[in-house]
Amino acid sequence: MRYSSKPRGVCPMKVEFDLNGDIVTNIKFYGGCDGNLKAIAKLVDGMTVDQINEKLAGTTCGNKTSSCSDQLAIAINNAVKEKK
Repeated sequence: MRYSSKPRGVCPMKVEFDLNGDIVTNIKFYGGCDGNLKAIAKLVDGMTVDQINEKLAGTTCGNKTSSCSDQLAIAINNAVKEKK
């Protein structure tokens, strides 16, 4: 199923991804640092929710309390909760 989320406190305006069971694929960020976000999407494509949380959750950007990768983990966790 396709999910969409509006990240908070970071540059991208939106992130979309597919969640099939606990596997995340087809991640797409809108706005932000295009090359870096494409790289993050490629690196975690096909990972489980737990693997993504282990790698990305809690990552900060500069003096911000979050980052694009942290916001992706948050969006995925919210999708899992919504799915239940």
